[in-house]
Amino acid sequence: MKQEERREQTLRTLLDTVKELVKEKGCHSVTMKDIMDRSNLSKGAIFHYVKSKDELFVRVLRERLEETDRGFRSEVDADAPSFADPMRKIADSISVYENPEDPTNKILLYLLGKEDQPMIAEALKAYYERSVDLSRQWIETGQRHGVISSEVDPARTADLFVLLTTGLRVRASIPGAPRRFDARTFAEWISDLLQPRKER
Repeated sequence: MKQEERREQTLRTLLDTVKELVKEKGCHSVTMKDIMDRSNLSKGAIFHYVKSKDELFVRVLRERLEETDRGFRSEVDADAPSFADPMRKIADSISVYENPEDPTNKILLYLLGKEDQPMIAEALKAYYERSVDLSRQWIETGQRHGVISSEVDPARTADLFVLLTTGLRVRASIPGAPRRFDARTFAEWISDLLQPRKER
């Protein structure tokens, strides 16, 4: 096996292991020993790629974002780009934000509680900026294909999108919080906002 393939396989094992453990135990209870035991990787093998469990948490968070982007782009690259198919990929990712058991939601809240640590603060900032940047790119892509209104300001709408999805994730962690504006409603609202008026 080539070195790059080995690296990818090891990282995949680590990220999958972390997601399983976060689902089972929550972020605070997961230890590096848990990760070593579950992944069957040595401490040296793990520390070759990351310095801490928090760094693994950051990687899991970023991975979800990049998966959404790949799904969106695969729909856009289809023979006949439309609004509905790429938007469905985004709507699917929005629905996950309401799940309090989703590992990425748990990880985001955990990391937000550690924002006073420089590495975490920088990772959160980079994650937020990447989220906004990808959202802006999605809007601009739709505008180039004529399926998103040219009246939409991509930068401001992307920032609004990320603010609202972050709010959905925080609310998911509050037991019994009312859900009058849920993920489905949000996806419908953002779809209506983005589409050219003649298609609404």
